[in-house]
Amino acid sequence: MAETEQPSGSSPEDEASDATAGIAFMIPKKEISTVPDMGKWKRSQAYADYMGFILTLNESVKGKKFTCEYKVSQTVEKLLDLLATLDQWINETPPIDQPSRFGNKAFRTWFSKLDQEADVLVAAILPADKAAAASEIAVYLKESVGNPTRIDYGTGHEAAFAAFLCCLCKVGALRVDDQLAIVFKVFDRYLSVMRKLQKTYRMEPAGSQGVWGLDDFQFLPFIWGSSQFVDHPTLEPRHFINERVVNEHHQEYMFLECIKFINEMKTGPFAEHSNQLWNISAVPSWSKVNQGLIKMYKAECLEKFPVIQHFRFGSLLSIQPVTP
Repeated sequence: MAETEQPSGSSPEDEASDATAGIAFMIPKKEISTVPDMGKWKRSQAYADYMGFILTLNESVKGKKFTCEYKVSQTVEKLLDLLATLDQWINETPPIDQPSRFGNKAFRTWFSKLDQEADVLVAAILPADKAAAASEIAVYLKESVGNPTRIDYGTGHEAAFAAFLCCLCKVGALRVDDQLAIVFKVFDRYLSVMRKLQKTYRMEPAGSQGVWGLDDFQFLPFIWGSSQFVDHPTLEPRHFINERVVNEHHQEYMFLECIKFINEMKTGPFAEHSNQLWNISAVPSWSKVNQGLIKMYKAECLEKFPVIQHFRFGSLLSIQPVTP
């Protein structure tokens, strides 16, 4: 197959590298310490970049199955190796016997390995001229797997992984033509490792709204997963509560993978344990579901102080206001 010709001038990845060329990388830190600080977050370059990243990926997966053809770059392969390493560490760190059923303390042992190795793991992914960014980007990786003190996991940790991927795009390690692989390969593999962590160490949901939340642990796969279904000829939102549909199609659609995991983990009527999702199944079209979930994500995750107080800002995801 002939390679597509690059238009003359700088490509998006060149621009990404140029944008970070003169940057002094730094260890990201928390900047949102009170509720009134939330205005700073909403006006920040970090918010614009993060939301832009989520919406770009939402657009790129629209109407596409996992099984469609897309490019898998060397950086994507390296990210899958990194996630395989995290998975292997779970196998090497079995849960310990303890009186409490939830929050197995072996998670802290697992986490300490990541804490020690994160910089090296991230450096292996970066282009040589961006090696200095490893310590900054590694912070988002460490933040993305749950809290070792509380042994919990929630949408703030998931957001840290999206921020990690966004930073890799900003330094030019991931490129425009990696978009499908970012969601279908990397993020999907991340979800499988997180589900294994949640099950193995019986992690608590962080800041869970219980039956009124969308899901105990995740949000982004429902957004991107609903986008995959836009304009589907036969499968409508009402079908995802049908277990046969889920079992037949979960290997093609991220949304159904999430539903399958919920069905495995929870007992009782779906309408009772996952009321929000049950309500969503009554929405007439997937594009309406997708738009509604984006609004809900902003309101329930990105505009909630308990989530954003933990978000970290550095040179790549900056607290500085967007320049008009």
